[in-house]
Amino acid sequence: MQFPRVFTGIDMALTLVIGNKTYSSWSLRAWLALRQTGAPFQEIRLALDTPEFARDIGRWSPSRRVPALQDDDVLVWESLAIGEYLAERFPAAQLWPADPSTRAYGRAISHEMHAGFPDLRNCLPFNARRQYRGFTVPTQAQADIARIGAIWREARQRYGAAGPWLLGGFSLADAMYAPVALRFHTYGVAVGAVEQAYIDTVLAHPPIQEWLAASRAETEVLPHEEQFDSTGEQVP
Repeated sequence: MQFPRVFTGIDMALTLVIGNKTYSSWSLRAWLALRQTGAPFQEIRLALDTPEFARDIGRWSPSRRVPALQDDDVLVWESLAIGEYLAERFPAAQLWPADPSTRAYGRAISHEMHAGFPDLRNCLPFNARRQYRGFTVPTQAQADIARIGAIWREARQRYGAAGPWLLGGFSLADAMYAPVALRFHTYGVAVGAVEQAYIDTVLAHPPIQEWLAASRAETEVLPHEEQFDSTGEQVP
């Protein structure tokens, strides 16, 4: 099924529609993958939970969710699908490694991220412009955190000799897990040395620094995403 091109007055084939950089972890995943290709693109930000979002999102996404990627007459509206499309569209970007076994491992952990960890998402909402001190991780999120740590340690043990990312070089697996690294940073989650080294790699990545700076410049506040005060205590 193809969707009509939404003309924006800008002569650029690729358009990525995202939500707030402060709150939209799924937007970040697609944005990181697209930035890795090096291709120029138009970025359209629709502020979540606003009348403008409700009015405009249907032009871009049949699911009425972000992110959505339009490439000429091709429309892709889900983060992992966007990543896979970009991996095929821009093979030189090596969003997946050439080795089939490494690629299979990367896909497995990426899909686990995509489909899992609901307690982490619910208990530690994504918030790119916050950094809490004294936050106590709820018990129900600890199993998710432990599993993510195990994934990172295993990936680094397997592929660490090839570079600092999960599969050595940057891949779609990192696009999927970078928002989790930011979550751990935001909430001061205690992790081991291997996990912290990966978080530091994510934080030092120039596109991540760009995203964080943009999130700090945003003015919108979504109360249901701001569940904690500056000390990490639950807001009544």
